[in-house]
Amino acid sequence: MRRLVSMLILTVSLSFANSEYADKSILIEPEEAIKLIGQPNVMFVSGDSEDVYKLGHIKGSVEMYAHHLHHSDIMGELHCSPLFRCVDDAEQYIGSKGITNDTMVIAYDDYKGPNATGVYHFFLSYGHTNVKILNGGRNAIAELDPNKSAYDKARKTFKNAKKATKKVKKELRKAKKAYKAEEITKDEYNALKAEYKEAKATQKELQAKMDEAAENLLVVKGHEEAEAVEYHIDREKITTKYLADKHYVKTAVDDIKKHGDDSKYVIVDTRSMIEIIGARKMDNVARGGHVPGAKFLEWKHISDPVNKRSFRSAEEIKATFEKFGITKDKHVVAYCHVGTGRSSEIITALQLLGYENAKVFAGSWDEWGNDMNLPIKR
Repeated sequence: MRRLVSMLILTVSLSFANSEYADKSILIEPEEAIKLIGQPNVMFVSGDSEDVYKLGHIKGSVEMYAHHLHHSDIMGELHCSPLFRCVDDAEQYIGSKGITNDTMVIAYDDYKGPNATGVYHFFLSYGHTNVKILNGGRNAIAELDPNKSAYDKARKTFKNAKKATKKVKKELRKAKKAYKAEEITKDEYNALKAEYKEAKATQKELQAKMDEAAENLLVVKGHEEAEAVEYHIDREKITTKYLADKHYVKTAVDDIKKHGDDSKYVIVDTRSMIEIIGARKMDNVARGGHVPGAKFLEWKHISDPVNKRSFRSAEEIKATFEKFGITKDKHVVAYCHVGTGRSSEIITALQLLGYENAKVFAGSWDEWGNDMNLPIKR
């Protein structure tokens, strides 16, 4: 009863938090999303890696690892910048996932947000506006799954049976030695063998029940199953409103250098400090460091680990941004390693608050760090 009351309070508080956002259309709450699982023309898209997807994903969903949506060459160049991929490549890739132009896309990750926002901005840039972010991700669906209690019960029963079988097996090994040493009778030994056989049969039966219960879960393990379809990107609907290229960022760098805090631009580095100081270089990037004049606001200040939601309340996010001098009158550009992830988390949060001038640097450090003509700081 206490758990139910706590869940109700949490649901009310989360709904209230969501109602504070200026743009409520970006997110979909788990209570609404769970009704859409398995529905025609709806595709849940995991932004987590293939390995994470295999360990647990929303039933029927496909995997589009956010880190790989940014499709640069070995030198970090995006050939159709600021788009993450060239149009023909994006069309083929999206279509390979069984997604059509009429599909409602619900982007998700475990719950933290960055990978889901990477998927969100990827689709948004190609004019696919019927896309939302699942607030709370896979974790929230698992918590709401009405089949979870039945599975948990079956799993617990199976684990107890498995433990019991292991115990009898151990006793049987000892009994075998004792029987050979004529310390127990043949009947006693056979009785223990029969007990072990029965325990194994019970374990097998309970495993079958557990597996059956697992098939009804909304979060499942296994590989992706997708049937390729045709997907067409209307070039007139492509938008770079929320994307920036390296020339835009260089303009911001020069303006910040000239005007300091009075500049109309704010550059946000959303990475970890080990990346910012250049102590760690990622993948094929030639240089470590950060963009001159950038403010360091790691994405973790935006995600909500306490309630396991992709974003904190509007009030908390706004306070965080203002602390870093990120106000509505500024032109904000955020970057991470590849754009689809940590920086898209920051820009999506700004969108939620109604900021009009907020862009993801699509090339991010992968592009900037590889271009020797661009300045860096360590």
